Amino acid sequence: MATDQRLRLPIGIQTFSEIREGGYYYVDKTPVIERLVHQNKYYFLSRPRRFGKSLLLDTLRCLFEGRRSLFEGLYIHDRWDWQTVHPVIRLSFGSGVMRSRDELDERIRHQLRRHRERFTLAATPKADIPGEFSDLLELAYQETGKPAVLLIDEYDKPILDNIRDPERARELREGLKNLYSVLKDADPHLHLVLLTGVSKFSKVSLFSGLNNLRDITLLPEFTTLCGYTDDDLDTVFAPELPGLDRDAIRQWYNGYRWGGQEVTSVYNPFDVLLLLQNRQFGPYWFESATPTFLVDILKERGVFTPALTAWHSRPALLSRFDVEDISTDALLFQTGYLTLKDIHEEVPNRPLYKLGLPNQEVEISLNEALLPALGVTHAVFDDVVIRLPRLLKAADMAGLEAHMKALYAGLPHDWYRNNPIAQYEGHYASVFYSHFAALGVQVTVEDSSHHGKVDMAVDFAGHIYLFEFKVVEQLPEGKALEQIKARGYADKCRATGKPIHLIGVEFSREQRQIVAFDVERI
Repeated sequence: MATDQRLRLPIGIQTFSEIREGGYYYVDKTPVIERLVHQNKYYFLSRPRRFGKSLLLDTLRCLFEGRRSLFEGLYIHDRWDWQTVHPVIRLSFGSGVMRSRDELDERIRHQLRRHRERFTLAATPKADIPGEFSDLLELAYQETGKPAVLLIDEYDKPILDNIRDPERARELREGLKNLYSVLKDADPHLHLVLLTGVSKFSKVSLFSGLNNLRDITLLPEFTTLCGYTDDDLDTVFAPELPGLDRDAIRQWYNGYRWGGQEVTSVYNPFDVLLLLQNRQFGPYWFESATPTFLVDILKERGVFTPALTAWHSRPALLSRFDVEDISTDALLFQTGYLTLKDIHEEVPNRPLYKLGLPNQEVEISLNEALLPALGVTHAVFDDVVIRLPRLLKAADMAGLEAHMKALYAGLPHDWYRNNPIAQYEGHYASVFYSHFAALGVQVTVEDSSHHGKVDMAVDFAGHIYLFEFKVVEQLPEGKALEQIKARGYADKCRATGKPIHLIGVEFSREQRQIVAFDVERI
């Protein structure tokens, strides 16, 4: 809904009524909501943190409770049967951290008890949790004459909070499974069910028997259910945009897709709102609560960081997320550090997903967070931030060579023995790519699929730098620069009119150092 009047920014507000009555901006999601509530009965939606999942659920609550005045001026206002009201039961595991099954069970009982008190003054019967949950759903149906709308927010958070402790995570998983097991037999008492969270655990793990749970995470028609589109920014938030670089906003924060290239990309609302408030760019989402276990797991698995720019995955891997088996693909995708760039089929009916970093915020922040895992300390990187841009602006090739040699020489010797990423040549390319990407300069990786080499282009301060990276046994071979020239890497850059620098870098596996830094300017 467009407006010329400046309103309040709904930062951190997840209550629909407060936004609608408090003079805040609101992006109308009811066109997509209407589609959702009329298609199926059981839904599951995965989105990264701070994408507006809680606000979505509260909007649905107000809708089914018949709070018509809150929806005036919105798409759904004249398309909804306001005479039909359903009891709404909303459970949330978003607040606090539960470290045991007892703590989880107490949280569940507390929420069930509060809902039960809405329907009857009778004391809560002493029963097991599935019994109490079943009784609540049946009671809501009996007292209102309408089946209930069940909304479960952060359904997976108790497990994720303990994912680095498998035994405890399994204990909490079983506690949640105990709760969710009720849904299949409660079907007569349910009108709509929507579960939201960050990760997608398998049906066997948490929803055994609930075969009709429809996962809408990657369905194109629901891709904008959470998040802001370009059109939202240009209309709803138009009064806030003057004085901000619109292209930079898109480059920094847009780019999340839950579908192929044809699907509309979205912004993380948390980033947009804090940018509009602070009037300066920053990694707001990344710094808000990036899980330490993410970086730890990527370090343990020796992730080849240039591959983050063009990661290929099978659909099955994006869903492989459980206590005993977390695929790297699922971890990066479901937590929002990779997004879906394209879908193609090399073999009929066997789609292959191309993933990539969604935007500049994630590319800068994730690479900076991973540098210590690559052996580059924060102190070293602080120096890089000052020195490297100056070298690139001046096209100081001798200085750039000295900088790169000093960077590799500074990697602790023990680090090579103690970290699995050092077991393959991709470590050298990862250090090379990640410390450039963490600066925020425009980095394009041409070939991110082969460990031990990275063809990389850097476009910065009016210069283009083309790098070919090779690992040799001990002595320089001079092949890196020759390959750049032989394959014509510079041809597509000539039209820019910018000076082009060809740089062949050879790294000795034996000496663990750069032994050739050959440069040619064209």
